[in-house]
Amino acid sequence: MSAQTVVNQSTVDWTSVASKVLPSVVQVNFANGVGSGVILSQDGQILTNNHVVASSGGQLTVKLNDGREVPATVVSTDPSSDLAVIKASGVSGLTPIKWADSDSVKVGDAVMAIGSPSGLQGTVTTGIVSALDRKVTVPGEGRRASSVSYQAIQTDASINPGNSGGALVNAAGELIGINSAIYSPASSSGEAGSVGIGFAIPSNTAKQIVGSLG
Repeated sequence: MSAQTVVNQSTVDWTSVASKVLPSVVQVNFANGVGSGVILSQDGQILTNNHVVASSGGQLTVKLNDGREVPATVVSTDPSSDLAVIKASGVSGLTPIKWADSDSVKVGDAVMAIGSPSGLQGTVTTGIVSALDRKVTVPGEGRRASSVSYQAIQTDASINPGNSGGALVNAAGELIGINSAIYSPASSSGEAGSVGIGFAIPSNTAKQIVGSLG
């Protein structure tokens, strides 16, 4: 696991963090919605949530940070961890995300969430780590899918629908988690929004799953 870079969190340059990480985060488009993903390799291996690809019917495109939109295919999935790897077609020279050791994350650490909430690509929000090892259970995708439970990083950085599969990074711009779920009670109009309770799958868990997915 990569060593975590030490940063003075009272003087974080979020402009530099965003500039560093945005090229490593993509928008994942499918017929019925939008999600996010993080680049794993220069040739287009991308990590996202299983619930993103499970909603796609296998028809995916990926929009890169430079504006290019290319077809993508599902490589492998792990519904039990809500993670999946997809592959963007015909690309090279992409910028892989830099991994951090999520076991080194502390409550109160400064973080940035990056993704495409409601299709607004390249949206960044900041906050702190609100809690660690928070048990999260979300409904499964598909008729016979079981619910998914995992120990998550909780953050108050704003996370909304479309952020799923995107990056939660530390003050050094290193991946500490994959944004995956929110607590957001429905309003009287039926629309749900962020109330500052978001959850991310820890990077150590994600990296282990990526290794098993091949």
